Amino acid sequence: MSLVFTRPNTNAVTKKDKRLMAEVNASPLKHFVTAKKKINGIFEQLGAYIKESSTFLEDTYSNEELDPVTTEEQVGEVRGYLSKVAGIGEVLARRHMKVTFFGRTSNGKSSVINAMLWDKVLPSGIGHTTNCFLRVEGTDGNDAFLLTEGSEERKSVKTVNHLAHALHQDEDLDAGSLVCVMWPKAKCALLRDDLVLVDSPGIDVTTELDSWIDKFCLDADVFVLVANSESTLMQTEKSFFHKVNERLSSPNIFILNNRWDASASEPEYMEEVRRQHMERCTSFLVDELKVVDRAQASDRIFFVSAKEVLQARIQKAQGMPESGGALAEGFQARMFEFQNFERRFEECISQSAVKTKFEQHTVRAKQISEALRLIMDSVHVAAQEQRIHCMDTKEEREDRLEFIDKQLDLLTLDCKSKIRKITEEVEKQVSNAMAEEIRRLYVLVDEFHMDFHPSSVVLKVYKNELHRHIEEGLGRNMSERCSSAITTALQTTQTEMIEGLKPLLPVQCFSLCYDLNCDKLCSDFQEDVGFHFSLGWTMLVNRFLGPKNTRRALMGYNDQVWKAVGWRLIALSVGLYGLLYVYERLTWTTKAKERTFKRQFVEYASEKLQLIVSYTGSNCSHQVQQELSGTFAQLCQQVDVTRQNLEDEIKDMNRKIEQLDALQSRAKLLRNKAGWLDSELNMFTQQYLHQGQ
Repeated sequence: MSLVFTRPNTNAVTKKDKRLMAEVNASPLKHFVTAKKKINGIFEQLGAYIKESSTFLEDTYSNEELDPVTTEEQVGEVRGYLSKVAGIGEVLARRHMKVTFFGRTSNGKSSVINAMLWDKVLPSGIGHTTNCFLRVEGTDGNDAFLLTEGSEERKSVKTVNHLAHALHQDEDLDAGSLVCVMWPKAKCALLRDDLVLVDSPGIDVTTELDSWIDKFCLDADVFVLVANSESTLMQTEKSFFHKVNERLSSPNIFILNNRWDASASEPEYMEEVRRQHMERCTSFLVDELKVVDRAQASDRIFFVSAKEVLQARIQKAQGMPESGGALAEGFQARMFEFQNFERRFEECISQSAVKTKFEQHTVRAKQISEALRLIMDSVHVAAQEQRIHCMDTKEEREDRLEFIDKQLDLLTLDCKSKIRKITEEVEKQVSNAMAEEIRRLYVLVDEFHMDFHPSSVVLKVYKNELHRHIEEGLGRNMSERCSSAITTALQTTQTEMIEGLKPLLPVQCFSLCYDLNCDKLCSDFQEDVGFHFSLGWTMLVNRFLGPKNTRRALMGYNDQVWKAVGWRLIALSVGLYGLLYVYERLTWTTKAKERTFKRQFVEYASEKLQLIVSYTGSNCSHQVQQELSGTFAQLCQQVDVTRQNLEDEIKDMNRKIEQLDALQSRAKLLRNKAGWLDSELNMFTQQYLHQGQ
């Protein structure tokens, strides 16, 4: 062996790749090891990706603020992938290359395995016949041990003889039992590469071939038929592999014609015997089993002496020459043939195991990654569509809010102008109507009918009822004159306000109140229902001078009048005057007193009501102003509620848009991860599954 010194490379990745390539080139079995390491790494990444995707979908599905962008079925589907990939990962971690050796009893199956392992791992030779299935597998420990089927108990094995003794000592083992021989990897290089070798009892000693196939052969990557070159292929051997061929699709079968060193004793027949064996084995593989074509058959049939190879390799391991000892002539050729078998076998089992152990899982992983990519793509699209809807909604709400603000400013000025105009019109209309009603007050008073009596008690009641009658009558007449028009104008203005400020508010019924307070207004009215002769001096003076100047005139000028008028004329006048007085005194009835009372009341009330015409008009206009202002305030309040709702909706849309942006980014990232995993699986497929195709 020569040492090669290379310049250190600072690129760690390149250095690692070169080392892996060197290992693969050194041993074809490394192809399986690196493929297993690669696919396990991919499945670890796939498992982490599915876990991340599952958490993302569950969080998204449970988000009550957003409309659904994923479905319960998708959440359940991804959750199912998580358990499936975890199960596949566990299976892949236990995957190994498996070769099963079959043949008749004492054909040297155990010797072949020992020769391949460069050590006496399994008992072989005279007196050692494998009586059950022995599975040889590497262990990282330094001690060999046995594991029998159905038991976790480790049985210590120190030497081959100890192993043989332990196997023979266990009386419960039958031909269909399995014993795992865990041999330290440090002692056998071949066991370091995830290779498992299974030794079987002779197929000529059992009729349970079908159960053997089901139990030990369905997961085997390579079958090695160890034949005895001193005889020929027996029907028992053929029958077994026919059954294997029926269960498995084109199984990889190698035929080793063992004990070929016996041909050295008869060199003149060697080529003839070799040709006969080759023809029969080729016919069996090509014509009967149809597992290879004739061009490939020569790479599946070998002539070896396992005993010689094992002896030579043990000597080499001990530092002695390979060809030392009693070896038959032609050993080097047989050694080369065995090495060629190992090379072909390693290439075949490595390629076959990678394909059979990883291809199905690789396809499944691609299906899962593609399904996840589609799910994430659908989530991304749904989130994008919802984001567009939220953006449109937000824009519509912002436009509406801006419109409301502008419209409110304009309508505020317009409504104030309308309120001012209608209140001025109401004040004018009410004042004119009240003036007209005051002029017609006598009609209203004449319509009042109640028993009249000049006594103070009855008169007080009479005045109270008259006040009420005037209050109701004036209110009714004012309402007939003004309320309908004012209410119509008011409702029209309210409707115009409401039409300008949405949403609509119900038009409220308005009733104008004419609060005249006649009882208080006329509370100091003093009636005079005593008898007054119409031609009496006081009445005459009062008629011409007015009630205020009468008293003064009578006090200051009585003496002058009597002096100026003659006594005769006075006497005549007194006679006529007395007759007239008697007439008026007789006609001064209660009815006349009532008429006088009503006339006095009309004159007094008209004068008083004139004083409140302006006040009443202002009061009514104030009522209208209050009603319209209240309506406008309610509308503005409703507008404020609408504005607040719009602002809340805009905030809600902004929050949703932020969440959808984050959701889109996450879905896009996970979608891209699925694409990256798919590319990794494609690269694995190209590099390991389709290599050489």
